[in-house]
This record gives sequence, structure tokens and C-alpha cells, in this order.
Amino acid sequence: MTKSFLPLDQFIEDALYNKEKGFYTNNYPFGKEGDFITSPHISILFSEMITLWIILFWEYLKCPKKFYLVELGAGSAEMMFRIIKTAEKFPKFYESVEFFIFEKSEHLKKIQTNKLYGMKVKWINDFKKIKSTNCFFLGNEFLDSFAIKQFEKKNNVWFEKYVMTKDNENKIVNLRVNIKKYEKKIGYNFSKNQNFFELSLEQFNLIKQISKILNKNLGGILLIDYGFINDKMFNSLQGVKKHSNYDFLKEKGKVDITHLINFSFIKKIFKLNNLKVSGITSQGDFLNKMGIFNRAEMLAKNLSFTKKADLYLRLKRLTNKNQMGELFKVIFASNKLVNFKYGFKK
Repeated sequence: MTKSFLPLDQFIEDALYNKEKGFYTNNYPFGKEGDFITSPHISILFSEMITLWIILFWEYLKCPKKFYLVELGAGSAEMMFRIIKTAEKFPKFYESVEFFIFEKSEHLKKIQTNKLYGMKVKWINDFKKIKSTNCFFLGNEFLDSFAIKQFEKKNNVWFEKYVMTKDNENKIVNLRVNIKKYEKKIGYNFSKNQNFFELSLEQFNLIKQISKILNKNLGGILLIDYGFINDKMFNSLQGVKKHSNYDFLKEKGKVDITHLINFSFIKKIFKLNNLKVSGITSQGDFLNKMGIFNRAEMLAKNLSFTKKADLYLRLKRLTNKNQMGELFKVIFASNKLVNFKYGFKK
């Protein structure tokens, strides 16, 4: 009878990114036929609005002749494809921008390469090539792709979640932990007033790297993900398979494992790294401020009734507060000298 213990984040990392059996090594999870659908797949208007926002940011920086745009975790590359297509309609911007994709999955890189064949985009594994004085980082459903640790306090004692494997069955167990060790790594007392906490060290370290770059130039970072704005943490971990919740402890490598983003915590991390957070808002509010419905009206003029109805149904899914509009949040952080708040409440 063999028994093994693995910290939860290591179990998730192996389940998602194992080079032979990982979920993102062997699957194409995007779209109706996959396990989940992302905003760029719902409507091309989503990527168009994001592109226009980036162009406005570029114009705010006084149209630099060299501008780096880095997509963090491009998935199926649908958003980057639409961004480049939209950017081509703005020649001055298109000539100035260099497109990069930061991607850790070799399997997804191959999918992205095929999708973006012939387009001026480069792939990077680190940020050493990002040396421009003007750069922009973009991530849609990127933050939730990281493996997380979970901590729980019981009777004033902190425990860390582990996955115990016994006779090929996986079970969550609690093992006592020195929470101060992790607080020292992060740089603040995150366990204060909490009974539960989710933390990704890899996510924290990546934000730290990006922050160093942004502190040296007039760039920014826009992140869109499903999550909440609250100081209180809770257990948000879930498995997703064929658009439904699924027990992630079963069928390891065949189930996506994800979590909700605590945007209050992400804001804190940015501030710890000397960046200015210019705003956090809902996806619906952001897209409305960007004029997505005005754009839809222009397109709808020449569409049949059926296609027009489909267009607005897709927009409703993206913006309605009972659908993705409220569940998804948007955060923008930048160098402290940047004062760009377009799309966010003042």
C-alpha cells in the first residue's frame, strides 16, 4: 500500500503542464467542442476593443516609434490574431509595434504558430528581449492558469493543502505549515484577518519580473480574468471539463484546474512592486466604456436578422452582469508616471 504527499500547487502544475501527460500538453480545450470558451472566441469585437484601448494608450505615450506588445499566455492565439488584424487598419501604430507571445506550453505554441503563420509575431520564454522604453503586457485568462497553494486556519493554527495519493486515489489533506515563511517571500502579512488563503508563488514572481520592466519604462499591464474584489479569501479552486465543473482529483491530466482571481490581492502585489493601479472594473463596464455597442450597431446595419440577433446575443454574454460582464474583472497597472485611466471609473 503506497502513499505519497504532494503540495497542492505541485499537483496542479503536474496535472496541467507535465510534458507527457499534462492537460495543456495533449488537449485543445478552447471553444464549443473543448472544455471552456474564452471572450475572444465569443466575439471578434472583444479583441477589437482591447486593440483600440492599446492604441489609445500608445497615443497617450505620444506614439513612440518602437512599442512592444506582449501577450501573456495566448491560448489558441485567437486574440493575438484579431489584435494584429485590427492593428493593420492603423498603419502608423502597426509599423511601430512589435508583437510577442510569452507562452510556457510547447503544445499551445505549435497551435499558435499555425494560427499566426505569416504574421509578425515572436515567441519568448523570458523577458530578456523586452528592452524597449515603451512596452505593454496583456493577459486574458492568464492569471488563473497558475498553480496555487491553499492555506487554511483551524484553531489559530495554519495548515497547507496537500494531495495524498494512496492506491491510485487522490485526496486533499491538511499538513501544518509555517505561514510566516510565505509571508516573508511575498513581503506582507497576508494571513491577517484570514481563515483561508490561495497563493501562487509563480504568479507572484512573474508579476515581480514584469514590474521591474515597467518601473524602468513608460509601459503598463492590462489583465482580464474571472474573479472578485474582496479582501476575504475563500476556496475557489475548481476542475473544468466539457464546460462543466469536474472533480480535478480524478483523471489527472484530462481536466483543467482553475481558480478565481482575488483582484484586491493582485492590486496589493502591484503596489508592493511600486506600480500604480489605475483601475479595477468589470469586463462589462470596461467594454461599454470602450463603445462596443456603438461598434456593434455599425456592423449590424448590413446584417440579416439572424446574424444581427447572434451578434447581440454574443455581446450580451460578454457584457451582461448576470453572465461574463460582472464575473470577469479588468485591472490596469503601470509605471507611476503614467496617468492613463481610459475605460476605468475615475
